[in-house]
Amino acid sequence: MASITLTKVQKAYEGNSPIIRNVHLEVGENEFCVFLGPSGCGKSTLLRMVAGLESITEGELRIDGQLMNNVRPAERRVAMVFQNYALYPHMSVYENMAFGLRQAKIDKATIDSKVRRTAAALQLDGLLERRPAALSGGQRQRVAIGRAIVREPGVFLFDEPLSNLDAALRVQTRIEIARLHREFRQASAIYVTHDQIEAMALADKIVLLHAGAEMEKHGSIAQIGAPLDLYHRPKSRFVAGFIGSPKMNFLPGVVTAIDANGLEVELTSGERVRAQVDGRNLRVGAHVTLGIRPEHLGLPSGQPGVQTIRCAVRLVERMGEHSYVHIDGGSREGSTLIAKLPGDGGVTRDERIELTLAPDACHVFDDRDFALPRLH
Repeated sequence: MASITLTKVQKAYEGNSPIIRNVHLEVGENEFCVFLGPSGCGKSTLLRMVAGLESITEGELRIDGQLMNNVRPAERRVAMVFQNYALYPHMSVYENMAFGLRQAKIDKATIDSKVRRTAAALQLDGLLERRPAALSGGQRQRVAIGRAIVREPGVFLFDEPLSNLDAALRVQTRIEIARLHREFRQASAIYVTHDQIEAMALADKIVLLHAGAEMEKHGSIAQIGAPLDLYHRPKSRFVAGFIGSPKMNFLPGVVTAIDANGLEVELTSGERVRAQVDGRNLRVGAHVTLGIRPEHLGLPSGQPGVQTIRCAVRLVERMGEHSYVHIDGGSREGSTLIAKLPGDGGVTRDERIELTLAPDACHVFDDRDFALPRLH
């Protein structure tokens, strides 16, 4: 087992701004940590720094308390599973899985036992004599994972291992990775992906990295937490907009009232919406952004006291058990909102409808795009 600690870690190439900025992070023993973020945010670079494949410009990396900044990759007790499998084409499945152990001068009996036990766990025991060319993409990825498992590392590192697989195979292999992590509890895992569904399904802890036009934030950590913490309690508009599919709706507005039960926001459409957030640090007249997840917009059910907003339907995507209803956001910029409604939604294009939203489901972001604390 191994824990990982990164302290004030930065990475910059000569003459350029840092691409990893001031990262503080702890990954506990047996923890499954996912590095998540948009393409280009530096998540694979950060993973490679843990592996020793990229140098650290500033800061410290410790594995099990031991400083690793200048330790060779082979001596870090980490095993990496790459996006492109990196199998030897002239070797059989058995030989690929045994290669690292042979290089380490492990005796043949121990190698054979480890390879066959791991192959059975990965459902590869009937394929040990095949070469990679005779395997499917999912089977090749399992061989790459098996090659890492037999080394019994302290840390598993996965660099977007499912991105080359089709959608159905990604789901199947994701289930296999989750099962293997439960069974092989001797190691921690760091997993890189830009797919939030993978992150939400696999992670004990998500590390969401910044990317975009704000270069002073690029490569820094936007938020760390359990998957549902990031979903229900985002710390910024960036986090709220990245986590969730379809993404959170954002509506500009102005604060018109503040009290102990939250605040009231007047939207650019003229409608007023209450949100149960702590507005003590705001003033009446402050410009804010209201955030509403698509599943928190609904059709009126006749219950008294439920707040509604009026809108026009632009498009209805019928998806079987639910529909995505694209509606006029009511702002002067002509923004579009999305509501996730059950069944066919019961609405049609160009229809004017009312949608309900609960005050305890509304997020509010201040002029710095930081989320105001929820009251519940």
